[in-house]
Amino acid sequence: MQLTWLDWAVVALYFLFNIAIGFYYKNRAGQSTNEFFLSGRNVPWWLAGTSMVATTFAADTPLVVTGLVANNGIAGNWVWWNFVAGGMLTVFFYARLWRRSGVMTDIEFSEIRYAGKPAALLRGFRAVYLGLPVNCIILGWVNLAMVKILQSVLGVEKNVALLMVVGLIAFTSWISTLAGLWGVLVTDAFQFVVKMAMVIVLAVVAVNAVGGMDALLEKLASVDAARGASGSASGSILDFIPDLNSAWMPLITFLVYLSVNWWATWYPGAEPGGGGYVAQRMFCAKDEKHSLLATLWFNIAHYALRPWPWILVGLASVVLYPNLADKERGYLEVMVHHLPPYLRGLMLAAFAAAYMSTIATQLNWGASYLVNDFYRRFLKPGGQERHYVHASQMATVLITIISASVTWYMDSIAGAWQLLLSIGAGTGSVLLLRWFWWRINAWSEIAAMAASFIVSVFLQSVFHLDSGDPRQLAYIMLITVAASTVTWLAATFMTKPEPDDTLTAFYRRVRPSGGWGPVARLAPDVKIVHDGGSNLLCWISGCVMIYGALFGTGKILLKHYTPGILMLGAAIVAALVIYWNLSRRGWSAVVD
Repeated sequence: MQLTWLDWAVVALYFLFNIAIGFYYKNRAGQSTNEFFLSGRNVPWWLAGTSMVATTFAADTPLVVTGLVANNGIAGNWVWWNFVAGGMLTVFFYARLWRRSGVMTDIEFSEIRYAGKPAALLRGFRAVYLGLPVNCIILGWVNLAMVKILQSVLGVEKNVALLMVVGLIAFTSWISTLAGLWGVLVTDAFQFVVKMAMVIVLAVVAVNAVGGMDALLEKLASVDAARGASGSASGSILDFIPDLNSAWMPLITFLVYLSVNWWATWYPGAEPGGGGYVAQRMFCAKDEKHSLLATLWFNIAHYALRPWPWILVGLASVVLYPNLADKERGYLEVMVHHLPPYLRGLMLAAFAAAYMSTIATQLNWGASYLVNDFYRRFLKPGGQERHYVHASQMATVLITIISASVTWYMDSIAGAWQLLLSIGAGTGSVLLLRWFWWRINAWSEIAAMAASFIVSVFLQSVFHLDSGDPRQLAYIMLITVAASTVTWLAATFMTKPEPDDTLTAFYRRVRPSGGWGPVARLAPDVKIVHDGGSNLLCWISGCVMIYGALFGTGKILLKHYTPGILMLGAAIVAALVIYWNLSRRGWSAVVD
């Protein structure tokens, strides 16, 4: 793709704007770790929520969705659409509790909920494990996707693209160390506007390149007919629900996605009950109401508003480039061959924005684990805030260097990603219930993590179950979840409860409802609103709202107006129920 001096000028202006934001927040970020990692806990909901959305919009996300659509149709997106229920659970059951906890990271939660050496072990291990290997592998995948993009867009060799990505990492790291979370949040908002605008533009360009929506639908019908005749696929590429006899989504796999995966599996950005950078944004919100609204806005934008521009480009790529071996490249092919020349600089800036928003969050979030939950907790407690700010900046640089190194060798350690994630498979139940059942202790979490890791590895290495095969993945999930749950329940009842003073302090601090009877009797002065039924109504309404908006928008775009309007109507009614319920019960759900 040929770029003019005007294109490069647009890209340069984008980077200058990021630098200006970094210097604007420099002094504020250097005041304390509370400012550096949490922006003084004074962030409005719209900024915190938009930052979550921007973080999950990485440079590789449009490519991944294009590949899903080209290979398996619109329904291919159920591999991530199934997490809607988990996201809504976080909004209405956990967002306010996380904000009320007052911790700096979700890892710190271990030592306000549990006590003694097991709690310290849990905190220290998770801080290093998630802050370095897991975080750097995530960064490595994002970096590698950017390498692919630069190769296609600029026509450079892989080594040259890698060097350019290293430069982008260094630039993003500099901004992150300079401005802390305030810089990350504000640049995320700016970057989100840029990249959403450009993916919408590219969707329009892609549909027009095919000949308009009518022509696209007609040509996709021909694709369906050809695939059906060859036996390579069943159902339509435009179906929203997968054919449950298909090889890529058999019935058992779809049922596991809908009933188990969304609550049982730990996955970055979709942790059961919230965690990672999502929890960080809850902590930095002004109050409980802003924490809830931020997480709600994130889920609406993530699932209902953002996918369709990507999906439309994916559908167009099937028609325009039917013989691509790497279906994900269809997104880049549309961009290179059909985007007007005067928009190329903006699109390149949009990809840089998508890349940098994810990188900046991962660097800041990972450094918070290493400094707050390991360095300050175990190596140098009681230091000055200024010292910890400098340590945070050094931790950011360390993660930058390691992640850049991981990218160079990514092809040789690709299998490690599945292995690292397996430690979180099946731990969801204990992560969810630890807020609402006093009897859970630190050994419960340790047992769940160990059992999940051992069982998952055992099934894949001894019984040779393949996590890449959808049907076998379902079996791995079911067996791992069952074994993990039995193990952590046994560990819970075989070990002592946490001390009364720890449980009472947590109860006073967080004020959770339900499952705390013995502890509540020790703190009769704490007033609790038992809002489980209200939260359940909001959760169900939230799922209806998201899916109604997602599928309603899609139906209207694909010219199925009547079902589309009905689905959007259901989404609006569900949204009104949520507003009525929260206004009636109060946003904080606590009696002061």
